[in-house]
Amino acid sequence: MEFSIQLSSYYPDKAYGGDRVYADMLEQAVLADRLGFEAVSLTEHHLINILMLPAPLQFAVRIADHTRHIKILTSVVVLPLHDMRTYAGEVACADIFTGGRLMLGVGRGAFGFEMDRLGVPLDVSREKFDESLNVLQALLTEEEVSWDGKYYKFDPLTIMPRPVRPIQIMMAVMVPPGIHACTRRGFHIQTTPLSGNHQMMLDQVAAHTSAKAEMGDQGKHLTLSLSRVAFICRSPAERQTRIEQAESYYSRFDNVFTGPGIVENGMIKPLPRKQTIDELAQSLLICTPQEMIDKLSPYAEAGVDRMILNINFGATQSETLDCIHRFAEEVMPHFTDRASLAAE
Repeated sequence: MEFSIQLSSYYPDKAYGGDRVYADMLEQAVLADRLGFEAVSLTEHHLINILMLPAPLQFAVRIADHTRHIKILTSVVVLPLHDMRTYAGEVACADIFTGGRLMLGVGRGAFGFEMDRLGVPLDVSREKFDESLNVLQALLTEEEVSWDGKYYKFDPLTIMPRPVRPIQIMMAVMVPPGIHACTRRGFHIQTTPLSGNHQMMLDQVAAHTSAKAEMGDQGKHLTLSLSRVAFICRSPAERQTRIEQAESYYSRFDNVFTGPGIVENGMIKPLPRKQTIDELAQSLLICTPQEMIDKLSPYAEAGVDRMILNINFGATQSETLDCIHRFAEEVMPHFTDRASLAAE
């Protein structure tokens, strides 16, 4: 099982500065590359102060310029917010500029506030996403493409530059039947279990595995990535601090994900949560190194190919870098033989 660090910006204080937020994320990516992590992951979100990255392809190129081996996943870009006729060219350029280290994770959007303000409300985003994905695939694989659909109508055109290699696409999907269908279509999968539910995770992996088996050799390269909030702690006191930080983070996340979407001047208002802090603690991977090994082992045994670790939810930069170090040194060797680059 491989590991990715999710570079999910958390920006509760505007005084910190967006330049410092992204400099921190770049430093985390460079460290992850040096310590042998397989990938880093980038979100796309607009107009809000968590998961704040309106330009993931641009940041992917910057990361590639400062690293040597690490893959760069978009996790995920929101296709309905883009015009595929221009976005396909941006993707082709990003793949070229990253030297083929880009994996394009795609999704329909999840935050009603964001999607409403940008003119693609959630009640239409699924339909627009489906057509956008079909258009994007056609533009990336065929030279002359015309379209006559609901959201796209255009005469024959060719995106330039042409892709120099097939672009790997990863689909964000949670329900097992959807995972099975998307795997059969040739997509990598990114998912997450509902509320940390173990059976849900097993069902998700089984759907992916069965689809790959049905595909034979054509499906062997397809991967399933699973995203979880995680942090390595040195003591029970630190664990409690991290859980409280996660509670504060989710009081904002829930507001825009399942709540009313109250945002003032770009800052998401923290709201009381229905889930207790103890229930939250049970669903997150915030623990000692040995506990982390024990908790991750069922994922590896089930067949998860890549764990995407969201560690950016309130710790300082030095604490975050220490967590990445400790995970690489004390946890990762139990699951992968990927070598650190520190000695090179």
